[in-house]
Amino acid sequence: MLNKPLHKIYVALLTLSVAGYSLAAIASDAVYDIAIIGGRVIDPETGLDAVRNVGITGNQIAMVTENNITAAKIIDAHDRVVSPGFIDMHAHGQTILAARVQALDGVTTGLELEAGLLPISEYYDELGKEGRPINYGASVNWAQARIATFLDKKPQPNIGWFFDNFKFPVWQKELATDAQLAKISAMVQAGLDQGGLGIGFLSGYAPGSGRKEYYKISELAAKMNMPTFTHARFMSVLEPKSTFEAMAEIISVAASTGVHAHIVHLNSMSISDIDAIGELISGAQARGIKISTEAYPYGAGSTGIGAAMFRGPNWRERSGGMTANSFAVDGKRLTEEEFAYLQREKPGTAIVLHFLDITKSEGQAFLDKSVLFPGGVIASDGIIWKIDGKQVPQDTWPLPNNAQSHPRAAATFSLFLRKYVRETGKVSLLEAIRRVSYGPAKILQDSVPQLKKKGRIQVGADADIVVFDLATVKENATFTKPAQTSTGFDYVIVGGVPLVENGILNTDVMPGKAIRNQVK
Repeated sequence: MLNKPLHKIYVALLTLSVAGYSLAAIASDAVYDIAIIGGRVIDPETGLDAVRNVGITGNQIAMVTENNITAAKIIDAHDRVVSPGFIDMHAHGQTILAARVQALDGVTTGLELEAGLLPISEYYDELGKEGRPINYGASVNWAQARIATFLDKKPQPNIGWFFDNFKFPVWQKELATDAQLAKISAMVQAGLDQGGLGIGFLSGYAPGSGRKEYYKISELAAKMNMPTFTHARFMSVLEPKSTFEAMAEIISVAASTGVHAHIVHLNSMSISDIDAIGELISGAQARGIKISTEAYPYGAGSTGIGAAMFRGPNWRERSGGMTANSFAVDGKRLTEEEFAYLQREKPGTAIVLHFLDITKSEGQAFLDKSVLFPGGVIASDGIIWKIDGKQVPQDTWPLPNNAQSHPRAAATFSLFLRKYVRETGKVSLLEAIRRVSYGPAKILQDSVPQLKKKGRIQVGADADIVVFDLATVKENATFTKPAQTSTGFDYVIVGGVPLVENGILNTDVMPGKAIRNQVK
């Protein structure tokens, strides 16, 4: 039997419960900072897909329950999806502006992994001082270490420095001497020691680099339990020097060293050869080799016009029949004369490359096989925003209507949800959310423990959460008018801080945190 004081408390709680509150709700009054109520909660790791209430305290998820809860701030998520924040493993736009645009596409963590940056310490110091709206991090840029070594330059921690050095192609073509390889390795090692999230291999931009060099640097990553992120050495449907051969190189090195090798933009590398390449990759995975893949839902990519893959006497045939008209600058397709001039005089010019015609069923089928490759994830490969060839100041907001970029910088994830989930049903919502949140976290978490708390809607997980309307989520960016942010994302919460509320981005908050490895 209860004593009299405890009996009074029990009666009071019981009375409130009868009035429509659960005991969990009573306790939660002083506990939760934010309560997300009545949404369709998706947690890919556990397979949860059900209506739940989510309580947030500080920067963590404190409760996921069917019971009523309350908090200082209530978010009504009825008829909405409550998802882990999206994790973009391939975000070149590491500016405040690019991050804000991505936040309106559901991204709470944007990582520069394919290319990476160098020096890593300067990158993290700079972004830490400026602040970022979403979480950020980068791998170590092997190609920049190569440029610095061959050209005797100090690398700069931005992707523009990489493109600026297209005009000096020696680093793309020549084998490294033993002394040069030692210097490259030392720079990469230093980047890992400073918190880099693995090693970014832009092998396709330096196809003349040696196989032994790729092996040795991958061996370094394996010894430190860090992954590699590789842009395959060739982009060709013809042998020799085909994409198939390049993928075989990645797989053989992963098998030999034990490194986790992540293959970036499977769609733009495979082009129409995805059937053979897919079999090669899935066969390796089935035999326990640590290979993962990503793709973006577009049949067009973006890079510098002077890239090595667009040079050589038969690059057009090797790429599957591309012409100058396959390339566009600021939304305008190029003529042969314009293409030749830019390659010769302005090789760092950013272009959009249409590598598949997805208006045709065959082209769309090739793209689908890459985007929906079993176990794969979605990543944007988004770049910075420019006007008249110059970077838009990163404190600019809203995004200027005349800003230029590939539309994937604004719309990758909304396009994926709209097209592959809502309209075609080619993938379930649960699987789609795995591909944009838990999947990337799982790829990285063994080497980067911070990711063990991301990509999940679970008690103790980081409160990186997206609330969106599956019925209306939509990409608005196009190739001719890319500067249009996505719609349908009602709330984007980063580390417990609402960054987007009722579809409006709050420019007064910078809740993004650095994601770094813990290598000692």
